[in-house]
Amino acid sequence: MNRQFEGQHAIVTGGTRGIGRAATEILLRGGAAVTAIYCGNDATAASFAAAWDGYPLTTTKLDVADYAACELFFLEYSENHERLDILINSAGIRLDSVLGMMKPADWDRVLAVNLTGSFNICKFAVQHMMKHRYGRIVCVTSPSGRLGFIGQCNYAASKAGQVAMVKSLSKEVASRGITANCISPGFIETELLADLSEDLRKEYRRQIPMKRFGKPEEVAEAIRFLVSREASYITGTVVEISGGL
Repeated sequence: MNRQFEGQHAIVTGGTRGIGRAATEILLRGGAAVTAIYCGNDATAASFAAAWDGYPLTTTKLDVADYAACELFFLEYSENHERLDILINSAGIRLDSVLGMMKPADWDRVLAVNLTGSFNICKFAVQHMMKHRYGRIVCVTSPSGRLGFIGQCNYAASKAGQVAMVKSLSKEVASRGITANCISPGFIETELLADLSEDLRKEYRRQIPMKRFGKPEEVAEAIRFLVSREASYITGTVVEISGGL
């Protein structure tokens, strides 16, 4: 087994389901100690932790949109971990509606979790990483932020904002040995696609040159490289994993 992350400490938001779960698993296999943050599903988090019993995995419930809660989380994290090497922001939600009918609360919540949540976690993570002049940050964005999809004005805006934030952040922390990048998964078989009708799934597959949806594990492999020591000269970029969408 390749133990390329041996001795490193990682935080993965949205780390117990979907792409975040696949990223957590690939880091654990690589020898990292991982704190997987989740927001709502206690049963799924408990099942995931049980499946990785014996590995250095901690699951923590946290609303990344809550600044004060994030600050407290990192205060407690620093008491139990001497350093933070890797941050993967995978927490994200969709509350779709055409803009003319969108509820203000749905606009606010999607921006709060997807964009403000990334800011909250990145802010405190960077403070930890700068102490040791090393770090790897990856935010999970979406082609929706570049292409726009019907019914996803809030989601697209949040994902475009993530890219802009990470590009700026990468310039601020480069001199401290910290890289910051985005991955942009297309249609991946996760819970975010569970509510799509079969007709819509067929239409989306038709748009993909590879004619299939991706797997979380395929996205996690790209994350694995971006958070590795070998990716030391890649920063401020977006890697799209979309089957050619």
